Amino acid sequence: MGIYLNPGNVDFQIALNSKIYVDKTELIAYLNSLMMTEQRFICVSRPRRFGKSMAANMLAAYYSRGCDSEEMFTNLKISGKTDFKKHMNQYNVIRLNMQDFLSKTGTVSEMTVRIEKKILREFKREYKEYDFDEEDFNSLFEEVFAETGIPFVFVIDEWDCVFRSYKEDKEAQEQYLDYLRGLLKDKSYVALAYMTGILPIKKYGQHSALNMFYEYSMMNAVPIEEFTGFTEAEVETLCRQYSVSFDEMKKWYDGYTVNGLSLYNPRSVVEALLRGNFDSYWTKTETYEALKIYIQMNLDDLKEKVERLIAGEKISVNAMKYQNDMSTFESADDVLTLLVHLGYLTTEPKKEMIGDSECRVNDLSSLNCMIPNGEVRQEFINCL
Repeated sequence: MGIYLNPGNVDFQIALNSKIYVDKTELIAYLNSLMMTEQRFICVSRPRRFGKSMAANMLAAYYSRGCDSEEMFTNLKISGKTDFKKHMNQYNVIRLNMQDFLSKTGTVSEMTVRIEKKILREFKREYKEYDFDEEDFNSLFEEVFAETGIPFVFVIDEWDCVFRSYKEDKEAQEQYLDYLRGLLKDKSYVALAYMTGILPIKKYGQHSALNMFYEYSMMNAVPIEEFTGFTEAEVETLCRQYSVSFDEMKKWYDGYTVNGLSLYNPRSVVEALLRGNFDSYWTKTETYEALKIYIQMNLDDLKEKVERLIAGEKISVNAMKYQNDMSTFESADDVLTLLVHLGYLTTEPKKEMIGDSECRVNDLSSLNCMIPNGEVRQEFINCL
């Protein structure tokens, strides 16, 4: 068992040991159906504290050859699926938290060098009989796959940290995208690549380094939208267990909508249940200074639109032109779209008449956005 190569299941066991654990293992069943297919590249984006790292730890525990996780998963939902044992602990897993690497280095180049150094060390320890070409990092995976026939599952957390830390450095951003492309694109050794972060994949016009990824975001997560947050049924069950008012929980933390499914903020729900008190828990993990910066840009009278949002109105937003970064803002739509990805807003499709029927049309160029709940509304009030 290594740190980055086949890291084991300890981190997921910690989640299972916690006072509140909501079973989201059926996500694994969907990912199993994508193994070694053209759809095996997954990028999941959602706000902070919405369970991204927990899901990454779950996947590492399930797929990694560095451990035996059957007992851990036996009583969870995934155990009822027909291919439960087929994929469990059958892959070489590479588990990376990009934020950890970036925080210990000064540039993207230094970050990638550190990644390669750490992984190479573990490859040498695991495969002592191999004479790896240290000048060609990708050959590590190619050689092991060719010799053993065991493909790799890449689980990459905080994938977008470069775009959040180097907001204005386009060269560093492109260098990072190209690095990921070289590691993953058109590589037969990749059985699955699962990336998670706050932002969807950066758009660069003709520069489409990661165009092989299928994206699942706060605006469109079909068919895995139920894994984006806590569902209403899950929260209602928890409220009964802890003798907490479901109506009050709904008022405080409900309101996120993904493909028509009502979702709750996991961090806030867990805090409210354990503390027995309703408060603004999720927003305390962020600083409202960041929100204030975007509002004070006041593009297209954004402040006036925010005041309408606070009053409970729904505002039209076109999310198609947003560049999936934290620096390219040309309109209020761009800022509002970013706030959706950050968790400060949520969206729903507009209703249109098709014949004699009123239908919701899923079109990112024609959405309504709104403040999801009382917790987040208070944060907007603080900013103004």
